[in-house]
Amino acid sequence: MAALGQFFHAIPFDLIVIQTVNGIVTGMILALIASGLTLIFGIMDVVNFAHGELFMLGAYMGVIVIAATGSFWLGLVASALILAILGAALQIVTLRPLIGRDPLNTILATFGISLVLQNYALWQFGPVSRKIPEPLDGYYFTMFYLQYPWYRILIAVLSAAIIGGFWLFLKYGKFGIWIRATAQDRIMAQAMGIPVPLVYTGVFAIGSAMAAASGVLFGPTTGVDHSMGLDWVLRAFIVVVVGGMGNLVGSIAAAIFISLLEAYASIWLDPSQAVIVSFVVLILTLLFRPTGLFVATPK
Repeated sequence: MAALGQFFHAIPFDLIVIQTVNGIVTGMILALIASGLTLIFGIMDVVNFAHGELFMLGAYMGVIVIAATGSFWLGLVASALILAILGAALQIVTLRPLIGRDPLNTILATFGISLVLQNYALWQFGPVSRKIPEPLDGYYFTMFYLQYPWYRILIAVLSAAIIGGFWLFLKYGKFGIWIRATAQDRIMAQAMGIPVPLVYTGVFAIGSAMAAASGVLFGPTTGVDHSMGLDWVLRAFIVVVVGGMGNLVGSIAAAIFISLLEAYASIWLDPSQAVIVSFVVLILTLLFRPTGLFVATPK
């Protein structure tokens, strides 16, 4: 224990604080992506492999709108609205006819959609990465020896605000009540007059809009390209499993938890290798707590 204490004591306190902030910021954007994925699975029982491509297309829509208008905020809103409409159309055309069939059919359908969208983006926008300008470009604050951009803090705040607004919508909005009723018992909800097919379409549209907003918010940090959604959707699936399939609160907690673990692991490992920690957590969860780490144990 003494050796372990000395090992952690040797880590500079400022580095721990910086990595904690990085982990929370990354965790919030991951939570926003995973929330849409969890919503779609929790209501529709659809494992949406196209979610990463909706994230990517949202970022590209942001690039186009921001280039045309010069407004980051207009690009953020317009991207979410455009992808909500696209998501609704995709659900009506490709997924609604598969309701009630073998889940493998929807998995293959969403996987096919992801390939189509990714190759369309490559054909339409090319392989060169695009850049979304930061709305707070040039604004930094001093964190120990580091000039930390305010925009990263803004990402976490806006992601939290969107998730919080979505939670209020689910709790108090009429359509949110329909969503919760459908999640609890689809047949009973339909018997009570709730238009379940419309709820499914709305849920997919909301999940698509949340993915698009995530893409626009994250775009300024790394750039936008046709393959950017692959890494994030993989991590989002890990979050959904660790947090508990269909558990919105658990997914948010798991996103922050896993992002913090990756941030701390990057102190010792190369940042590109720190993602191994996520897979270790995923494997341990599947072995010892397959219902999810953040799901209450039934008494």
